Amino acid sequence: MTSKRPEVTVVTANYNCEKFIASTMDSVLKQSFQNWEMIIVDDKSTDRSCEIIETYCEKDNRIQLVKLEDNVGPAEARNTAIRLAQGRFIAFLDSDDQWTPEKLEVQINFMKQGEFALTFTEYKKIDEDGQVISGIIERPRKVSYPKMLNSNYIPCLTAIYDSSILGKLYMPNILKRQDYGLWLAILKVVPYAYSINQPLAFYRVRKSDSVSSNKFKSAIYHWKILRELEKVNPIKATYHFIQYAVIGYIKFRK
Repeated sequence: MTSKRPEVTVVTANYNCEKFIASTMDSVLKQSFQNWEMIIVDDKSTDRSCEIIETYCEKDNRIQLVKLEDNVGPAEARNTAIRLAQGRFIAFLDSDDQWTPEKLEVQINFMKQGEFALTFTEYKKIDEDGQVISGIIERPRKVSYPKMLNSNYIPCLTAIYDSSILGKLYMPNILKRQDYGLWLAILKVVPYAYSINQPLAFYRVRKSDSVSSNKFKSAIYHWKILRELEKVNPIKATYHFIQYAVIGYIKFRK
């Protein structure tokens, strides 16, 4: 770790991502904003990803690897990094995704100027070879708690929250959509999360992803978030679930 306190902590959970983790770390190293630390928590990988991360740690002491003794899932892996974070701003980047070089500089300036507690950005999709396979994935300019009950508009790889406003907040330890649970918790504290009208990240689409299967599972977990995590009553939960289905249908038709 450097003697200077980092302004941003990049939180990354890793599990068997040896094919992509180097490009993820490279995208952080290439940031125009350089006052950061990157805490990578390995969730007991069985591939060579830890060896790759360790070579980066040796070259740049802003990158820190934490190896968990047990496989605990992405929520607890990210929460481990949040607990260790020294930065005012907590940024999230999954171990197979990437940022554009100006991402942190643009977003941190945006947050400081507006005194925003939670922000996110637009993004593009890439394939396993890093080739762009989509146009800009647009986001609403701002979202509130009620709007977020309809859908998760905040991509985890683009999100940053300000711990000087919120304190340290953690992801709920649920099987799926842990990031969504955190955004909802934050939006109970502040009225809005704000988006930057600029694609500043690349979401990697894996060959193993099944669109139909993922959509079905996402729908199940969206209902669970509404009823089990947020304790929304059945009538309101049904309303928000219908909105979720309509939004999903419109996205599918595009």
